Amino acid sequence: MRRILFVSVWLLSLLSPCVAQVRTGQLKEFLQSLETRELALGSLAIYQNNKQIFTGTLGFSSMSENQKTPTALNTRYRIGSVSKVFTAVMIFQLIEKNKLSLNQFLSDFYPDLPNAGNITLAHLLNHQSGLHDYTNATGFEEWMDKPKSHAELIEIIRAKGTDFEPGSKNEYCNTNYLLLSYILEKVTGMSYEKNLESRITSKLKLKDTYIAATSEVKPGESISYKYSNGSWSAVKQTYPDIHLGAGSIISTVSDLSVFIQSLFTGKLVSKSSLTKMETMINEYGHGLFPYDHGTFKGYGHNGRIEEFYTATRYYPETKISVVYCTNGINFPRTDILESIIKSCFNENIEIPFTSGSAADITSYPGTYEATGMPVVTISVQNSKPIAETQGARFELESVMINYFVHPVTGYYFQFIPDEHALLIKETDNVYFLKKK
Repeated sequence: MRRILFVSVWLLSLLSPCVAQVRTGQLKEFLQSLETRELALGSLAIYQNNKQIFTGTLGFSSMSENQKTPTALNTRYRIGSVSKVFTAVMIFQLIEKNKLSLNQFLSDFYPDLPNAGNITLAHLLNHQSGLHDYTNATGFEEWMDKPKSHAELIEIIRAKGTDFEPGSKNEYCNTNYLLLSYILEKVTGMSYEKNLESRITSKLKLKDTYIAATSEVKPGESISYKYSNGSWSAVKQTYPDIHLGAGSIISTVSDLSVFIQSLFTGKLVSKSSLTKMETMINEYGHGLFPYDHGTFKGYGHNGRIEEFYTATRYYPETKISVVYCTNGINFPRTDILESIIKSCFNENIEIPFTSGSAADITSYPGTYEATGMPVVTISVQNSKPIAETQGARFELESVMINYFVHPVTGYYFQFIPDEHALLIKETDNVYFLKKK
């Protein structure tokens, strides 16, 4: 009887979608390849069932002429728009206490804002308000590193008006979550930071998650860098209070892993609230976005502020979460994430700069074009692809099969011979071109 029970449990473990094997060996090799060539900085954590199963670090959290501080698991990063998930959680907590309603209008809090009588909290949560994004305001880059009062930012939002009618479409907008942050403060009578502490960080014992008080970088916090001309250069940072719950939280990959695991296991909001957060309208949830992998449902959020990038993912069937924070990258971010996630689902990945190009590069030559893009001509000389556009000539170096880079500019070229297509990639953008 015991033998039958053991075999049954063993068979169930093979068939259960909740069992996933992370390929840690190839993941370590992948990260090492990026670090060796200074293609990425940052920290990675993979959790399953609330337990840490893999961590990795790359490069440095801060660099100066005299000192470089290696990245650690507890390095703290500005997480940008991943802050919005925290804000959404706290709004749903207030909804559960009947202190707010999804159908409540913005006019209850800010009657002078455009369309306030037609914009609901639900519209703010899933980016259907139609309000103009204050970060696209004229001169934003000039004052982004200086303090702004709530009143000043509200006036900027009011003056910029609306871009479309509430509920008519979805369009990502930081204004929505800045207003939700202010509404949270109005309803509770506490600052956003105090709400964050009492409603989330204290509950989950997150010691490294907070809103920065000033622009000063504290010990343990990372600095963001841009790679150019063979070296990393620090970039100007936004004054922390400007974005508040739209993008001002600082955290670590460990804290974010605990947060995302707790959100999906009922420790922060009710099941009905989580279901609402997961409900998609035109691929926009109420604080979450869809990130499926094959047949596996996935949810999460990305964040970018200056050269800080953060990605959070959670896959309910496997109970695996992925959190990657970086303070600088010189490799397509989507390809980094894809390789990490494939490794989480026991799939093979290519390791950059190890396999060379075994593809038939004679299929590459031709003219590639896309609407709004300059024409790119590909030729092959001395067994290397050459890209030419607008009088510039780029000799490409192999990264992986059908995948090349121009090291000086940091542009990556991925050929898709079967589709007669070319993807040109930057760190955060991908352009699709077809062969003429």
